[in-house]
Amino acid sequence: MSPVPSTQRTPVAVLGLLAATACASPAPPPLDAFLPSPDMVCYDRTTQPQTAVVDTHLHFRPFGGAPVPFDEVMGYLRETGVRFVNIYGIGQMLPVDSDCTYYLDCPGTPVVPTLKNDFANAASLLTSPPPGIHATLAMTFPDLSRPETILPAIELLDREYPGMFRWMGEVNLVKQALFGNAHRAVPRETIAEWAPFMEVLRERGIPIAIHSDLGSDDEPMKYLPLMHEVLSHYPDNKIVWMHMGLSLELKTLSAEDHVALLSEMLDEHPNLLLDITWRIIDDNYFSREENQPLYVDFLNRYSNRILPGTDFLASSNKDFEVYREELEVTSRILAFLDDEAFRNIALGENYFRLLGLEYGAPRVCGAG
Repeated sequence: MSPVPSTQRTPVAVLGLLAATACASPAPPPLDAFLPSPDMVCYDRTTQPQTAVVDTHLHFRPFGGAPVPFDEVMGYLRETGVRFVNIYGIGQMLPVDSDCTYYLDCPGTPVVPTLKNDFANAASLLTSPPPGIHATLAMTFPDLSRPETILPAIELLDREYPGMFRWMGEVNLVKQALFGNAHRAVPRETIAEWAPFMEVLRERGIPIAIHSDLGSDDEPMKYLPLMHEVLSHYPDNKIVWMHMGLSLELKTLSAEDHVALLSEMLDEHPNLLLDITWRIIDDNYFSREENQPLYVDFLNRYSNRILPGTDFLASSNKDFEVYREELEVTSRILAFLDDEAFRNIALGENYFRLLGLEYGAPRVCGAG
């Protein structure tokens, strides 16, 4: 059975694809299926999962308390067909004497940038390399408001874990949700002082993934100048904008305005990519009937600039079912994309190209 042509992926057709996937439930392709070869098997969207095979945004460490064990999280990935993952820590931790596991439950308790989680993740990866999973370690420690501390910390990680860290982020330029925990937006004038560590990232080909809220429902574009400042200062760095600039504080931005803004920025900044992780994007934007066609068209047009993921936080109160649901929710929009966009985003082609990995996305069966 041939897949529905790209131009005809209507909601009804997609529901049919999802039903077929659920009934057939073939085994997800193994890691070595993504090694380019003349015998590379195509990906059949009519029978294989519509979820992403790469999770570029997974926090293996919580803000506080015990994490889900490293090997258990890797098991979640194997079970759901995720074969590539960025290992994020959490750069901002709650105090060790706090009973909290999530900052929003503890307003007034400061969260403090730290290297602890990056060390813990590196040690876990060294002692327990995950079979069947390609993992990329991320530096999540940077305090962007104190750029003088970042290069020395990179050098420390280089000494302790040479060559292991190939990503930076998630780092916070402005995250309104943390304002109740002593976080503030990075001053605009401080961005120019990032130059030393941004040069190192550029020379090493390491992307930086930045959380930068656009604004709030009351002031939708309040913090946009900060992202413009970063992009104008560092046009040659690979910059990933987390969550397309959206947040819990911004739920009412019109899809038309959002898409127009992102299109303009992607056109102006060729090294900018967008992260479409976190279920609030689907809950508040992608899944709304009036919005979905706009976002599907946008993702198809800019399909080589988009990265998928869950934004799962591996705190001790989470389990496999939570991860599975997060993956399904954050992947819903992918089922509506044309075959080229699905290959670029869901099957990982953008991710492989961004990091210069030896892997490649299979072509979609029946695609031209």
